[in-house]
Amino acid sequence: MLQRVIDLLLGVPPALALLIIAALVFGEAALFFGFVLPGETAVVYGGVLAAAGKVSVVAVLAVVVLAAVIGDSVGFEVGRRLGPRIVRAPVLHNHPDRVAAAQGYLRKRGGRAVVMGRFTAFLRAVMPGLAGASRMPYPTFLAFNVAGGVLWGTACVLLGFFGAHSISTVTHYLGVTSAVVIAIIVIGIIWAWHRRSRDV
Repeated sequence: MLQRVIDLLLGVPPALALLIIAALVFGEAALFFGFVLPGETAVVYGGVLAAAGKVSVVAVLAVVVLAAVIGDSVGFEVGRRLGPRIVRAPVLHNHPDRVAAAQGYLRKRGGRAVVMGRFTAFLRAVMPGLAGASRMPYPTFLAFNVAGGVLWGTACVLLGFFGAHSISTVTHYLGVTSAVVIAIIVIGIIWAWHRRSRDV
């Protein structure tokens, strides 16, 4: 089944694939999409596309890092504006222990928590907002945000790129469920694209 899903994803036009990857990576922290679909799934998928020659690996890296940095910056601004109220937001309300642990980690590690948080799905979604709510200076946040985005993005893209020849590797890191969800998103976007083209 996973092979059929990957074949479908590989058939997506390169520009559209990059747009989907950028949207998922951006939305993870900016819109808390990380609670539904980890952005690293889309990034690994981008590496697989690059390995298949569908898109340049440099283009994937550039899109991923840029989307990650901008998405986290938006999440930071949301946290800065909402302040302590962000921990009472509906999306975080059901995770009080994890939010408290993330806040403690941020207080203990400071900017380094922003970098390390990139490599955990929950922290990747909440750390920018919590950093903003804690009134961390934005230049400090931005420096660590860029460092984390580059490290995380490069690692995930290269994982997909060099692991693309092995379905078992892709299965382990991408996951059947995540791959199917991305496939559904892709199908929905392509359907909307074609419908709009017919209406024009």
